[in-house]
Amino acid sequence: MKFEIEKMQSVEVTHLLAEMGVRYWEDGVVNGEPDDEDNPQIPLRSGGVWRLRIDLATGKIDDWPDGVTASVHYKVCDDGFYSLLDQDGRVVAEKSDYVPAMLCPAGRGWGYYVIMDIGADGVICDWNPDLSFFSDTD
Repeated sequence: MKFEIEKMQSVEVTHLLAEMGVRYWEDGVVNGEPDDEDNPQIPLRSGGVWRLRIDLATGKIDDWPDGVTASVHYKVCDDGFYSLLDQDGRVVAEKSDYVPAMLCPAGRGWGYYVIMDIGADGVICDWNPDLSFFSDTD
């Protein structure tokens, strides 16, 4: 008789991929100007989805345009898909759920909001990655 068990292992991860359905683009400020729901200027938006690939060690967003600043308070709720990637870009863990706390370093998001400030260098201010989101089974 066979019985399958899940073996825990330690894996090095380098990036967080966050794909989030934003409800109200006007809840963002880009280069000091309020964003526009009809023509959002926030970088890395595709339709209604904001897709960020974040270096876990530094908080730098890959492909963020130089010189662009942003401050966002986006309502996402449970319309997000989050993945941890290894150095080769392979998905190590993934979760579709409410917003992880690490994506709201500028305030309490309560799982509903992405709240962050992004500097002109593409680094998320006060970045503090907490990977417990991926091990939480609730």
